[in-house]
Amino acid sequence: MTIAIRPATSGDLPLLSALIESAYRGTTARSGWTHEADLLGGQRTDLDALAESLADPSHCLLVASTSDHLIGCVEITDKGSGLCYLGLLSVSPEGQAQGLGKQLIAAAEAEAQTRFAASIMEMTVIRQRAELIAFYQRRGYQLTGEERPFPYGDERFGQPRRDDLGFVVLARDLA
Repeated sequence: MTIAIRPATSGDLPLLSALIESAYRGTTARSGWTHEADLLGGQRTDLDALAESLADPSHCLLVASTSDHLIGCVEITDKGSGLCYLGLLSVSPEGQAQGLGKQLIAAAEAEAQTRFAASIMEMTVIRQRAELIAFYQRRGYQLTGEERPFPYGDERFGQPRRDDLGFVVLARDLA
C-alpha cells in the first residue's frame, strides 16, 4: 500500500474530522492504542476548527492518504521564534502500530523546518497517557518539566471523565 503525506485541502475536511474522531473518541477509538475515550467524551474537533486551521497561515495540516482514503493527519502551528507546536496526530485505529505515526511526525518536523524555520517542536500530552508519552520519548521528545492545566469547561477540548487531567509538555530540538 502506497501512502502519500501532503498538505490538507478543504475537500479533505469532512473525512479528516471523522478520522480524528475515530482515532481519539468513542467505540471505534477503543480498537486502537492511542484513544482518549476513557479520559474524555464529546468531540475531539469539528469542521469549523479544522477550516480555521486550514485558512490560518501559521498552521499546516498534513494528511496521510492511500489511493482511496485518508488514514492519518498531523497539525503544525508556528508559535514564532523558531518554535512550532505539533498537534492532532491521528492515525485511523485500523492503521495504528504500523509506523504511520512515526512517518507523520517526521513529515511534520521537516515541514516545520522548511515552512516556519522551526528549530524546536513542542507538544502537550495528557499526563495520564504514559504509553503515549513513552512513544514520543522514543521519537526524541523530552519532558520539559512544564505542566499546563486542562481547560475544564471548554468543550472544544472534550468532556472530561476525570477531575485530575492536565498536560505535560514535551519538546525536541530540530536543529
